[in-house]
Amino acid sequence: MKEPSTQELDRIDRNILRALQKDGRIANADLAKLVNVSAATCHRRTQRLMEEGFITAVRAQVAPVAVGLGALVMVGVVLDRSTPESFAEFEKAVGAMKEVLDCNLVAGDFDYLLKLRVRDMAGFNLLHGRQLITLPGVRQIRTFFVLKEVKDNAPLSF
Repeated sequence: MKEPSTQELDRIDRNILRALQKDGRIANADLAKLVNVSAATCHRRTQRLMEEGFITAVRAQVAPVAVGLGALVMVGVVLDRSTPESFAEFEKAVGAMKEVLDCNLVAGDFDYLLKLRVRDMAGFNLLHGRQLITLPGVRQIRTFFVLKEVKDNAPLSF
């Protein structure tokens, strides 16, 4: 699949994407009315947007506290080597950890920035001792407990 290009999006496509970002469960008929096209056209365009990679997933956003994962933790990781092999080994290990929501290779003070969800500080302490410090190639870990989520998973602005 080729990389999606915003040049391929017209006004209707953009409006469909904006509406779906706000409410991924909107009925096709309602979406069609909202973007001022027929239901068949809307369905066809939405399918094309999925097939071409503009829409990567549609899923429910679960309240973390409601499922016992109230602590949000950001972790900066520095690896002991900056080689493609060490990055690949680290990424594979992190990919297998269910607590890791996001893992990003970054420029700056860290090699990676991880976003984790755990029950509480004790839960993080266990995770830290059993998994984080044993990840391949880790030289240093810096932990940041999130005190307040000011803005989370905001819709893209385009």
